[in-house]
Amino acid sequence: MTSKIPEDFSNFIDYRNSQKQLFTAGPSSLIKENLTDLRPCFGRGDRDYALLEDYVMKKIKDISGHKEIVRLQGSASLALEIISLNFLYGKVLIISTGFYSDRLQKIVKNAKKIVGEIKEIKVISIENISKITERFDWIVACYTETSRGFKISLEKLRDKADILKSKIMLDATASIGLEENHQLADVIGFSSCKGLFGLTGAAFITYNDTPFNKVDSFYLDISTHIKKEMTGPYHAICSLYSILKNHEIYKKTVIINKQTFLDKFKTYINLPQENQPLLCTYISSSIASKKDSVILYKPRDLLKGSIVCHLGEAHLSDKANGDINNLLDIVN
Repeated sequence: MTSKIPEDFSNFIDYRNSQKQLFTAGPSSLIKENLTDLRPCFGRGDRDYALLEDYVMKKIKDISGHKEIVRLQGSASLALEIISLNFLYGKVLIISTGFYSDRLQKIVKNAKKIVGEIKEIKVISIENISKITERFDWIVACYTETSRGFKISLEKLRDKADILKSKIMLDATASIGLEENHQLADVIGFSSCKGLFGLTGAAFITYNDTPFNKVDSFYLDISTHIKKEMTGPYHAICSLYSILKNHEIYKKTVIINKQTFLDKFKTYINLPQENQPLLCTYISSSIASKKDSVILYKPRDLLKGSIVCHLGEAHLSDKANGDINNLLDIVN
């Protein structure tokens, strides 16, 4: 379906973005294509939408590096709960990196109670993973931990998993579309609204091998979503259509924003490059904004310092140059 976009539409998007400057973890600033691809749509008998969704799903599979994909209406947390219930079994090792990995502990413990396929759960900090020598069926981790501005080395985790004969379940919410090598995990869950640059409302699970756990729930059984037996995240998927055609351009806005921030505040940055995620940066001091319209990120459990996220110039596309960082300063 083609449509003519009103000439003043871009001005409207610019106006909306001028009202807020985001340093938060997602969604990104409002991108014109998020709205221009919205349309009336339905999940059955709508050929226009079927072609659009097929394109989006294939592009996301390409980004993830997996063979299979499932879409559902909801948050990444729902995707991660469905993964835990449908995929995990036996002995599970959870890598602790911060608030979001701790939330994974709750999700996995609930899966153990509900399904009964998980026999043992062990938690270890990322710093002590080299000490683990026993075999596990699954390792569960968060690729980018926004509560700390910390990225694990997925390559090293895959090497460790191979030694332990383990599969990897990954929370890819803050890494998908930005970081590399998601195919090194066996199953991942994420949403539409961070590094994919879509509107909120869609979640995705990508994987290679079909799970075999039996889940006594209509909504939490992954087969329900595979068969599309309920309303899907139609409009969130529409918002991704043109974005994914030019995804590398939008990703570059984050890279530019991140590097500009690192250059400006290098005195306060102490994480090694290996652990620096593209989405966000931890600094050891408090950040202040120079305008009331600036929205700073408030991590859920950060005790000191600040986390600054780099999605705020996505709407500028190839015109982004990191100027948004001029709105920030250090609190003395």
